[in-house]
Amino acid sequence: MADSIEATEPGARGGLSHRQILTVLSGLMMGMFLAALDQTIVSSAMKTIADELHGQTLQAWATTAYLITATISTPLYGKLSDLYGRKPMYLTAISLFLAGSLASGFAGSMYELAAFRAFQGLGAGGLMSLALAIVADITAPRERGRYQGYFMAVFGVSSVLGPVVGGAFAGLDSFAGLAGWRWVFLINVPVALIALVVVTRVLNIPHTRVEQRVDYVGAATLTVGLVPLLIVAEQGREWGWGSLTAVLMYLVGAAGLVAFVLNERRMGDAALLPLRLFRRPAFALSTVVTFVQGAGMFGAMMSLPLYLQIVKGATPTEAGLQLLPLTAGIMVASLLSGRIVASTGRYKIFGVLGLGLMAAAMFLFSTIGVDTPLAIVMAMAFLMGLGLGGAFQTLQLAAQNDVDPSDLGVATSSTTFFRQIGGTAGTAVFLSVLFGSVGDRIVAAVAQAAAGLSGPAYAAALANPANAEFAARLSSGQLDLNDTSFLNGLDPVLARPILEGFSSAMSTVFLVGGVLLVAGFVLLWFLRETPLADKSALELRQEAEDNEVRPVPALAH
Repeated sequence: MADSIEATEPGARGGLSHRQILTVLSGLMMGMFLAALDQTIVSSAMKTIADELHGQTLQAWATTAYLITATISTPLYGKLSDLYGRKPMYLTAISLFLAGSLASGFAGSMYELAAFRAFQGLGAGGLMSLALAIVADITAPRERGRYQGYFMAVFGVSSVLGPVVGGAFAGLDSFAGLAGWRWVFLINVPVALIALVVVTRVLNIPHTRVEQRVDYVGAATLTVGLVPLLIVAEQGREWGWGSLTAVLMYLVGAAGLVAFVLNERRMGDAALLPLRLFRRPAFALSTVVTFVQGAGMFGAMMSLPLYLQIVKGATPTEAGLQLLPLTAGIMVASLLSGRIVASTGRYKIFGVLGLGLMAAAMFLFSTIGVDTPLAIVMAMAFLMGLGLGGAFQTLQLAAQNDVDPSDLGVATSSTTFFRQIGGTAGTAVFLSVLFGSVGDRIVAAVAQAAAGLSGPAYAAALANPANAEFAARLSSGQLDLNDTSFLNGLDPVLARPILEGFSSAMSTVFLVGGVLLVAGFVLLWFLRETPLADKSALELRQEAEDNEVRPVPALAH
């Protein structure tokens, strides 16, 4: 049975008015806000959380567990929503996220927190991808950019608000009778409850159930393939990328992915990720570029706050506020490009310009140093935001526009899935480049300072008895670069070479990111722009159903 819907416009066969669409968006944006905010609010408070739960060495697993379940569940939500409808799957995603958040807020150890975060990730996997799929259901491709721009605004706001709120809660000893850090998770509960109520009331869109097998084997083999690779992406720098443990992870992951591809070929249309979609040129190319964009996007999101906090000495809260220009750029570009796409029907140009601006911003970031004025860094962040806001929804639109309405859920979740995978791989690569080069850069900068190339001040500061502890650690090579808190209160003269070393290593990271985004920029030129339909997926599906049941005219005798 199809869910009911009241059409306010006469004869609107599955179509929604602008007011109805905005009402539905209100619930979807709450769900997306939960997923986007959680990624940043937790990271800024994780050190405090780990100290409170006596598990500093285990803190990475709380992040890794969430990442694994959120990534793996994303394509499953897309396929199940195509089969059983968007609304029940979206409500399931919100409910799982709510339960996981509540449990995480009362975790008593890092092991418990990792388990509860994994449960929370099961819900997060559907929040973003299903929201984008639902918008694709109820809006025509030509109008879709206008509404997806609101999602980009939510994403941008959460990326800034997260560190601010997370840092604020982490700094509170207690709030409402509970430790301050617990509200990093508990703040999700009222928002999720409101989202449940809103979505239950307003998200009533028609759905015709498809009788098809659920690809549980595909889900299992994808899990076997991705879990080891995601773990090694998060832990490989500590283990060593060529260590025995890492190599075993590579082998298990490769075997799982081979089994997954073979199973998907066998399952055909019932596959979790139908391989036939990748034979569609626009879908395949936009998915590849989405992977590249994800790596560049998350690389910038990871590297820039590190620069602001380590080199510029900002707190997580201050760094979040200093990234407001990035959010402004995202909002301006996404809303403006959406309106232009709606009026002209042209969308490829915004993807090309977006990736070009992102690459340019990364190359500009590679020139910043210890003395670069903060205003210049923020201007570069605005440029990055413009590129991100233009490219994100263009790639999503190109992929959705190249598939049948019945495949909209799995197509949307696929692009989200590959963006997340790209982000994970990019973060792993960028962190490896950073920490693989920063040690040598610091040694070189310290050697130059000790040789008096910048004057005698460094030698004098090193000989100062007040700096004896740092001098002893420096001479013995015992500086722990995984914990940069020792820079707080350090003599600025002694800190300068270390900051220069970090800045130099980060420049290399930004340069690598720029080259990667240039590759995506070049690839996107080969995307063939196809006309955007003027009808939503709901209307197209309704027309297809009408044609199937239309009686055949009797033959004249």
